[in-house]
Parts: sequence; structure tokens; C-alpha cells
Amino acid sequence: MKKILSIQQKPEWTAYVKNALHYDFYHTWYYHSLDSSGVAILFVFEENEDYIAFPLLRRQIPNSEFFDFTSVYGYAGPISNKNFRDLDDGLMERFKTSFLEFLATGKNVTVFSRLHPFFDQQFLMEKFSGIHSNGKTVAIDLTTTIETQRAGYRKSVKEKIRRLRKREYEVHLSTDLNDAKIFAKIYAENMRRIGARENYLFDEAYFVNLLTADEFDTKLFLVFKDNQAISGAIVVCTNEIMQVHLLATLDAYLFDSPAKLLTDEITVIGRKLGYKYFNLGGGVNFKEDKLFGWKKGFSDLCYEFNSWRYIANDDLYNSLVIEKSLDLDSTVDFFPLYRISEVAS
Repeated sequence: MKKILSIQQKPEWTAYVKNALHYDFYHTWYYHSLDSSGVAILFVFEENEDYIAFPLLRRQIPNSEFFDFTSVYGYAGPISNKNFRDLDDGLMERFKTSFLEFLATGKNVTVFSRLHPFFDQQFLMEKFSGIHSNGKTVAIDLTTTIETQRAGYRKSVKEKIRRLRKREYEVHLSTDLNDAKIFAKIYAENMRRIGARENYLFDEAYFVNLLTADEFDTKLFLVFKDNQAISGAIVVCTNEIMQVHLLATLDAYLFDSPAKLLTDEITVIGRKLGYKYFNLGGGVNFKEDKLFGWKKGFSDLCYEFNSWRYIANDDLYNSLVIEKSLDLDSTVDFFPLYRISEVAS
């Protein structure tokens, strides 16, 4: 049986997420309710006691009568009440048929979804074409001892953390919602420095909403120097996983790299709270770049990060690309290609 849940159907959406074997905060109703870039839906295919649910954002393609789907910022993809390795093959095939029928009846051109590196979603998505390797994400294993973890740090990371402690940098886990305003200012300065796109310019209300969500546990960590907050991170905790959602440092303190001390202290608190993994994420645009190398300084534990890029209507896709005067054979790593100008602008 197929269901299409809207964002107005919070109880049903929440029930499917809570009953999934594995899920992250990126799948929740609340996180989707914060995203205004598209119309959030939860596609559900259910047979007896088993189900597959796939959260997506439906967007109208500019200057057209057609639509495409994308995922929220972060690691999403499908979820199920069973491990995808253990799902009945026939159920997965019938999910595929049902989902393709859904795409075919709504003037839908493409689907893009980031997949979760910790789950086995590829066992389902391989039924379709379009799994695309995006590189790796870095994680810290919190089930080891803190001594073992720190022994795996790059030598320069260990030395930087030692110096930061010696210079009396301190990390605090905030319990005051008013601190969201402090982090918002740090984050805004950080975003201006890197020239971030508008959809990454979150305001204070966004951080307050995350910190007060009831479907996952959001923590705000701040680094202080001389009684001033100079760096911080929004860390979201769901089930066994801690995720760095957003991290920022004031320009004047970038050279000292207080985020290194911050990362180490988050793992100390994470262990006390019983989490098993601290996911640091990957590089900018999924590349093994300077940011990725910074994260690798803490851990050699990496997970494959894939996306699903599916063209539901080849003729429409080709016409939209050509309409933008773009090369159908372009090797640019962007999907869907007809939206690339939106990023450039």
C-alpha cells in the first residue's frame, strides 16, 4: 500500500520515523518543517508489518510546469523498520514499482537525495539506477577509550589542543537558549567570510527551533577565551549518533583553531551521554579537500557517502538542460544540471 504524507500529517510522519530500525534527525518531521526550499512529503510503501519511507522535498522547476525532488540539507534517504540488507527482495522491487508510478503521474523530472553513510540504503537504491559516489565522511568511534581515540590524532592536532588548553581556552555545553543569539552572530560572521549562499544563512530563530525540538536532542557547545564566546557548534544527537550540524569561529581566532579543542571536548561529553559515533562529515562539496584533511586529523574511520541521482523523464530532462544552453554531456559534478545556474547566482 502506498501513502503520500504531507507536512501537515505530523503524527503519522513521526510514527514511521520512530518505528524505523535506523533513522537520523534529518528524517524527522520537525527538521523537514524547518525547510522552506520545497514542499515536504513522506512517501510510504507498506506491506503487512514492513514498510519503506522516503522523505523528500518537492520543488517546482522555475519557468515551467514541472517538478523535481531533493533532500533536506544533510544525510537523509529512505528508512525502514528493518535493515535494508534483511528486507524481502520482492518488497523492495514492489517499492520501486510504486515509487516510479508516483513519479510518472506528477510531471516529475528528477530525484536527488543524499544518502546516509551509516545505513545500508544502497541495498534498496541499487534497484534503481543513479547511485553516485560522493567521497567519504569522517567519524570518531566513541566506543573506544578516550586514550585510544586521542592516540589516533594527528601529531599537529594533539599539539594544538595542548596549546589551547594551556592558553585557557574553555569549552562549555550551553543550557541557556539565549546563547543561540551568541552563536548566531559567530555563525553569521563565518558565513560572510566564506561567501555562503543565501540558503545557508540561518538566523537566530532557526537555532532556537533546533535547540527546542522534541524529536531529537540538539546541543550547543561554545568555546570561550577571556570570557568571550569565540567559537561554537550545533551538534544534533539521535539514537547512537552525534552529528556536527553547524560549526563556526570568529575571524580573529581562526589561526588558533579553537574548533580542534571543541571537537575533542564534544567527544568527552558524548561518551558520558552514551553515544557511539561522532560524525564529522566530509569536505566541501563532498571533496577530499582541506576541510576533509582537517577532519581526518582526528580519525581514520571513514564511511562511504553516496547520493541518489535519478532521471524520471529523460526527454524532459534533456529539454530542460538544452533550454539552459548547457551541454548534455557535461562532466560537471552537479545534479540536476538544469539547476546549476541557481547555485552560480
